[in-house]
Amino acid sequence: MGGWWLRMALWARNPPSARRVILVLGVIAVCAALWAIEAIWGWPEVLTPERVPRGRM
Repeated sequence: MGGWWLRMALWARNPPSARRVILVLGVIAVCAALWAIEAIWGWPEVLTPERVPRGRM
């Protein structure tokens, strides 16, 4: 927990560039969009791996 306070203090003294903020927000937006799609329509069955019995390929 103490590490987060130190990181916040460093960011307050030396904030990240606008480009880095846009990158982080973009990654968060992509993750949120993927989560929303999965929550609404579910996981496609095609992407679900099938179990292969041991010893048989």
